[in-house]
Amino acid sequence: MDRRRYLQALGVGSALSVAGCLGDSGSPDTPVAGQSLTLAAATTVHDSGLLADLSAGFEDAFGSSVAALTRGTGAALRTASDGDCDAVLVHARPLEDEFLRAGHGVNRRAVMVNDFLVAGPPGDPAGAAGSDPLAAFRAIADAGAPFVSRGDRSGTHVRERRLWREAGVEPAGDWYSETGQGMGRTLLTAAETDAYTLVDRGTFLNTETGLVAHVDRGVDDPPELLRNEYAVIPVNPARHDVAYVLAMAYVGYLTSLGQDRIEAFRVDGERAFRPLARTRNPEFEQYAPSDWAP
Repeated sequence: MDRRRYLQALGVGSALSVAGCLGDSGSPDTPVAGQSLTLAAATTVHDSGLLADLSAGFEDAFGSSVAALTRGTGAALRTASDGDCDAVLVHARPLEDEFLRAGHGVNRRAVMVNDFLVAGPPGDPAGAAGSDPLAAFRAIADAGAPFVSRGDRSGTHVRERRLWREAGVEPAGDWYSETGQGMGRTLLTAAETDAYTLVDRGTFLNTETGLVAHVDRGVDDPPELLRNEYAVIPVNPARHDVAYVLAMAYVGYLTSLGQDRIEAFRVDGERAFRPLARTRNPEFEQYAPSDWAP
């Protein structure tokens, strides 16, 4: 049975039973057991080690596996727009808004948050340490200190471009370079070239480089410019032949049982993410583009 016919046959009642199984003992005897979710996920979730942990928990709870396609947020959303995955786990609200506005995704849910760090050589040749992120970026540019960018329209790259823009700097010249690669590889390149870079906390903690976080405001309450929110978005089943019920089961897992795994996840004893889905005051506007109005 193809995916669309399966979705029709399963119906609303079975979809509710999928959601209901989150409260049981974690038995894999569910309507989606034995299926495989194709997930386009940001490289930062993979490079931090969290994705493997969440995938194992989902398989334990639902008897369903996760086939992860790890790539930058921009590429992940293109994959979803082409109908080549069932859901995305990404972290760039401006790009997510474009995706939702175009009708490619539905039922966006915020999952977790961490923060961005400005990392660089221990000697800090630009004198960026202790500054706010905009002052740090200006100091790096003024010093002509090497800076390595992902340059791949990932969530991290989108935030980096915003920081340069708000700092009033157009980065260019021999001191600025782009890798076009994921966060882990970009971080290693920065270490090899004694350069600065913008990096998410999870990947920074999980990658041995010798670099130092010169701008680090903490994961508990980072300022807006450093706040890094992750969301899960199922692909619209009206647009593409996707495993929508399975994708919604994954959304249910990430926003319930998965929240415990996110809370417990540590890298060398340090917290890398903070769960975000459980709140007494839910933000219902998260489901739609942030500029949407009725």
